[in-house]
Amino acid sequence: MIQQWYEPFSFSEVLRRTFSFLNIAVFIITAIVIFSELRFDWFENLVGSYLVSTNESRPETGAVWDTGKQTASAHEYLNEIISKKEDTRQSVHQAETFLDLASGILPGQWVTLEKEQFKRLYLTLEKPIALKIIEPAQLVWLLNGGSLDRIFCEGITGGIKLYFIDSENRVVKQIDLEKEDILEIENGGKPVPGELADMEGFSGRIYPARVFFDALFKLPVDIIPDLMMDPKPLLKQDGKIINVGIWNEAISGYIRLGFEFEEKKSKQVIFIKGREWAVWQLSLNLKGEGN
Repeated sequence: MIQQWYEPFSFSEVLRRTFSFLNIAVFIITAIVIFSELRFDWFENLVGSYLVSTNESRPETGAVWDTGKQTASAHEYLNEIISKKEDTRQSVHQAETFLDLASGILPGQWVTLEKEQFKRLYLTLEKPIALKIIEPAQLVWLLNGGSLDRIFCEGITGGIKLYFIDSENRVVKQIDLEKEDILEIENGGKPVPGELADMEGFSGRIYPARVFFDALFKLPVDIIPDLMMDPKPLLKQDGKIINVGIWNEAISGYIRLGFEFEEKKSKQVIFIKGREWAVWQLSLNLKGEGN
């Protein structure tokens, strides 16, 4: 009997077609492939081997490559930061003077300074010079009073800042040291090689020596000693004074004066301090506003 295409199959016909040799063979092969893949992961290995063999010929484009490059760049940058921080830490810990300390740390960098190292640097200074940084009694209390936890050294433009931190993470003492301050402290009145024009703190207030002294001698006699409170370093220095600079900032009622000497084509600067009010009177004369 011929069955028309639109007539439904009988149950026996459905079973015959479902369990035909071809269907059973396809099912068995498919089951073997799936089982072997789950058991041996051969497909992943095959694809992986293919990708490895063709890796060099494929362009490094796409989100995966971009992510990889960004990750590699981030690792390199992080390693660079760690390396710089370690170099800075070693440089600071090997510093033998406050000038070495300031030279070894860049603006924006932070380094922990050991208490013993700060004490060692402080003890290398003469007593009058050490007083310019911190009173010895205050330092004794900070270091040995029990509340100090650590000292942070921060690099700033033209110097360093020292923070004394207690156990509650509070700043109990801050010391700001400009490089010019450090040079003056460590030289103790000794000449510093260089020119006033290269020192930022004197910018805009540098005068030829003759102009400076002409203005100085117009002041009342009793004011002049307060302008040049310790002239010994100037008298000991050989050479000719060619320029004099007035520092742009007053510190504790005093203003620094820089005297630029020239001798045998070599230029050096000696720093002294004058009282703020006396320097102000001198500045009026230099501006042509004094008597």
